[in-house]
Amino acid sequence: MTITIDGPIPRPGRPSAPGAAAHPPGGEPQYPQSSGPDGLERLKQAWAKPRRFAIFKEMNNNHIGVLYIATGFLFLLGAGALSLLMRIQLAWPGLTFIDAARYNQFFTMHGTAMMFLFAVPIVEAVAVLLLPAMLGTRDMPFPRLSALGYWAYALGGTLVFSSLFFSIAPDGGWFMYPPLTGPEFSPGVNTEVWLLGLGFVELAAIAAAVELIVGILKTRAPGMTLGRMPIFAWYMLVTAGMIMIGMPAVIVADILLELERSFGMPFYDAARGGDPLLWQHLFWLFGHPEVYIIFLPAAGFVSMMLPSFARTKLVGYTWLAIAAVSVGFLSFGLWVHHMYSTGLPLLSLAFFSAASSAIAIPMGIQVFAWIATLWDGKPVLRVPMLFILGFLFIFTIGGLTGIMVAAVPYDWQVHDTYFVVAHFHYVLIGGMLFPLFAAFYYWMPVVSGRMLSERLGRWAFWLMFIGFNGAFLPMHVTGLRGMPRRIYTYAGDLGLNTLNMVTSVFSFVFAAGVLVFAWDAVRHWRTGPEAGSNPWDAPSLEWQSGNKSYGFRSIVPVTSRYPLWDQPDFADDEMAGRGYLPDAPTREREALITGPITGEPEQLMRMPGPDWVAFLASLFSAVALAAVTLQFGPVAAVFGVLAVLAFGKWLWSLDPEKPRGLVDAGRGTALPAYSNNSSSVGWWGMMVVLISDAAVIVSLAFAYLFLWTARPMTWPPDGSALPTFEGVAPIGFSVILAYALFLWAERLIRADLRGATAIALVGVALLAVLALWLGWGWFRDLGIDHTATSYGAAVTALLGYMGLHLAGGAFMAMWCVVRLGLGMMDAWRSLTLRVCLLWWHVAAPGAIAVLILVAGFPHVTG
Repeated sequence: MTITIDGPIPRPGRPSAPGAAAHPPGGEPQYPQSSGPDGLERLKQAWAKPRRFAIFKEMNNNHIGVLYIATGFLFLLGAGALSLLMRIQLAWPGLTFIDAARYNQFFTMHGTAMMFLFAVPIVEAVAVLLLPAMLGTRDMPFPRLSALGYWAYALGGTLVFSSLFFSIAPDGGWFMYPPLTGPEFSPGVNTEVWLLGLGFVELAAIAAAVELIVGILKTRAPGMTLGRMPIFAWYMLVTAGMIMIGMPAVIVADILLELERSFGMPFYDAARGGDPLLWQHLFWLFGHPEVYIIFLPAAGFVSMMLPSFARTKLVGYTWLAIAAVSVGFLSFGLWVHHMYSTGLPLLSLAFFSAASSAIAIPMGIQVFAWIATLWDGKPVLRVPMLFILGFLFIFTIGGLTGIMVAAVPYDWQVHDTYFVVAHFHYVLIGGMLFPLFAAFYYWMPVVSGRMLSERLGRWAFWLMFIGFNGAFLPMHVTGLRGMPRRIYTYAGDLGLNTLNMVTSVFSFVFAAGVLVFAWDAVRHWRTGPEAGSNPWDAPSLEWQSGNKSYGFRSIVPVTSRYPLWDQPDFADDEMAGRGYLPDAPTREREALITGPITGEPEQLMRMPGPDWVAFLASLFSAVALAAVTLQFGPVAAVFGVLAVLAFGKWLWSLDPEKPRGLVDAGRGTALPAYSNNSSSVGWWGMMVVLISDAAVIVSLAFAYLFLWTARPMTWPPDGSALPTFEGVAPIGFSVILAYALFLWAERLIRADLRGATAIALVGVALLAVLALWLGWGWFRDLGIDHTATSYGAAVTALLGYMGLHLAGGAFMAMWCVVRLGLGMMDAWRSLTLRVCLLWWHVAAPGAIAVLILVAGFPHVTG
């Protein structure tokens, strides 16, 4: 709700709809505006970096985004160096430059670094850096979460990559298929390094996705409806949603493999009822959507850059948005595309083959929209445009070979040959790396205020374009002649010698192009020519934000998809402070929260300044993780406790006391500085997190049901007692009653009955603990051995995960009780309680569903 100031500010009344109060009592606006030089100085002070240890303490999206991109690029260089070493080994048959064991580590780390440490993080990094400015806001909604995600990624990635230097690097391929990576064939810590280190990186990816989804939906400039968003925001919204839904599957796969390795739970051990194909299903449930998670942001880069170089507006904006959403949905129906040779039924192969071909339709829509934009305009050939044209050429070839391997009989012929390697790189390097380098050359002035070299940029492009095609085009022929993947040498009489030598030589040409860009970027960061405010005459808002830490002097309403082209007064209004939030009215970092559909201002969001908590929480967690991996128990315990304390401090600082009156937000408008309902970004953040949590539950249920297919006639197969509904009824009743009590506590706090609220919450905690106690007794009486069969392992994992939910729900209830007792919660300051209630919205139904599955499914199958 926006309140226009015209005379005395009206006092908002009680909301008519039931639920939490939408706004506090009214009053005169706090912090009256003071535009002008003094106000601008106040704005600069609020967003200034700390003078000491800024790299660890600063949480501004510009700072975090640059660190993210720089770290991702370093991993790219490291992975590229490994590929060159492998190509030296493969340049000629019978070489011994690298032995077999080291080669296995190199190709495992190359794929791991490219897919997990570079490709996904770098597109999220660019989005974290640019999206706030594109959306017309000052920062992402959760700066601490951005910082936590970055440090988790940097430290977890470093743990994984540095294992190469200590001879404990993983060697099972970047896909880590069991049983090769199980305890029998990989007894060392190599696999643990991959599982635990990448688990850290995967959680960082989810953290960034939460930021992006909530930021896109809730922190746009006033007037920026969904139909006026930059097209890149649509692409990133779909991408982040895919991460939230797809990443939990591979996280579950990692957890199950670690449980098998550390506790003997046979999820993938066929001798005890497990199935190695379960890993492939869970891994590729994320692994194939990951291709589009990487491609869609790159397509967003192209869609944002083309209007600047075509000198015309983007053709087919709506169709591009629909195509992006369609790709997001269809990508989750393609995972068996990688499993055609595993003996699955032909009917299912036909379905997935059709789905693999169908996704070419929305992909083609995007290509035709880009071609139409170029046709409609008067293109200017600059370095970013060269990389875009290279992308269109290379990705088209990759798409054509993708249609070929989507056909089951053809895939049977080329599966696990160098043809697939060639296709894979044409899609990923052509579909992602070339647009990324175009984006680097295009948006560098936004970050540094300086232009990269046009001359060096052309050298970089042609070296990369020629080197790439010279290296990977011959691989198609190599694969068709039967050269398998993942071998460190080959016989000299197979007719592959010349092709492999050509590939190796041109791989160095491609690498030279990357190094030319790296030299250009380093050299021109400080000494390149001044770019000016908008060197490409681009239409989007990031060019108005410049490279200032706060982005915008004031938040000017948007009335067009191309505000810098269609709103001639936009720049003057922004710089003169005639938008919302001129000159930091609260003297702190702040942004606007707007409606998810209409973009209307709803609330002023006050943001945290620099502090240590995100870095320390990540550091302590990473050290504890490394100590667990290397089996240093005391070190793991100490740093685990420190990590808990750091996260506890962070959680305690949430939902702080804020002004209960209205704040003058500029343009004659007063807004609240706090909300305790669904307009709050905290509420939205928890909702998005719970999407991933629900995906984890579904993935565990899928594992349970899939493992049944390995023993369909005897479930349970290990002689344990058959579960009954009578046994789970008291557990389910306790869970339902706890959930109902939490719902009642929310109504009590709304009425400001704090004592009754505390009593209800204590009851919630006691009932949750009772459910856990009853559940443990029921599980123990079943006589399930979690190490004997896959049934026992699957039941233990499902019930254990939901037990963690109930334990978390009990903790949240008592957390609210403590805050109530300390006067940190009342009818108005109650967002903490409502966010905890969201947890129960998933935990309670999820627990009931799991109990029904575990107790009921054996009866159905029996």
